[in-house]
Amino acid sequence: MSSGFFGGLALVAALGSGLVAGIFFAFSSFVMGALGRLPAPQGIAAMQSINLAVLNPWFFGAFFGTAAACLALGIVALLDLKAPGALWLLAGGLLYLAGSIVVTMAGNVPLNQQLAGLDPTSPEAAALWQRFQPAWSLWNHVRTAASLAAAAAFTLALR
Repeated sequence: MSSGFFGGLALVAALGSGLVAGIFFAFSSFVMGALGRLPAPQGIAAMQSINLAVLNPWFFGAFFGTAAACLALGIVALLDLKAPGALWLLAGGLLYLAGSIVVTMAGNVPLNQQLAGLDPTSPEAAALWQRFQPAWSLWNHVRTAASLAAAAAFTLALR
């Protein structure tokens, strides 16, 4: 599976997973820390702005395009588990789909939606922001690790 169309798709999945892992890593390693240093209204407003700005074709292409590649590779791997690299392809696909897509939709997006309707200057905003940051960051750490592990699995499938 390391040559031809599926080899190319595995390379796309490896690169996409690594790119997405890097985006998530930036948030885990410094973006959320920087937002946490701001007064609550400013941190909330900045996160609300980030959550709107991320809804763009570049991010969606990387995030969901990688998911599509993972799904296709997972199906191919399941059809021939004895093929060289098939288990790595399956592992990479599962790691990315569960650890990046599912965690985003079940963990980070609902938190973002809570923040979206919030007036940053309201009395309850600071309390919500204090709960939001650690919960959102925890889910983001999971996404970072899963996406990076997926990139590693796809890389191993290619050798």
